[in-house]
Amino acid sequence: MPQMNKGGKFIFGKSLIRDDLTIHLPTQALTEYNATAERKVYLFTGSKVTGGFCVTRKGLLEPSKLGHILTDNPALQNYQTAEGEFVKYKGRSYCWVNISENGVIQLNQQILDFLNLKIGMELLSIRSSDIAFTMGATGPLLERADNYEGEIPLY
Repeated sequence: MPQMNKGGKFIFGKSLIRDDLTIHLPTQALTEYNATAERKVYLFTGSKVTGGFCVTRKGLLEPSKLGHILTDNPALQNYQTAEGEFVKYKGRSYCWVNISENGVIQLNQQILDFLNLKIGMELLSIRSSDIAFTMGATGPLLERADNYEGEIPLY
């Protein structure tokens, strides 16, 4: 898996938004973030440049300096909102979805519309922080990945 430029972001791979609205998350990202441990993950809106969404789980988010996202939104924290229903909070939007033990998440049309995603898009899986990884949809990193000479695995 490539590091896109010296000191730059690490890329885990690309994930295709499939016809059945599933996304297979890259194995290395799943392992690093132990993403399937709780069988649910939080998705939140990505940056204005990269778009897409970020992926984390309660065990990483709750004890972090961003834990207030959950404590200030107890329905989200306790998975009491509908699966895939976004909650706006301080400039970003958050939802939860189930994740299979092999790292597949099931989106729905409302999630795609909310995040401005489409079936057939390839999302670039990027190491963001120790709390979350990004599934980027647009911007310079994706252009750089498209022009990359090596191989970026597709999931």
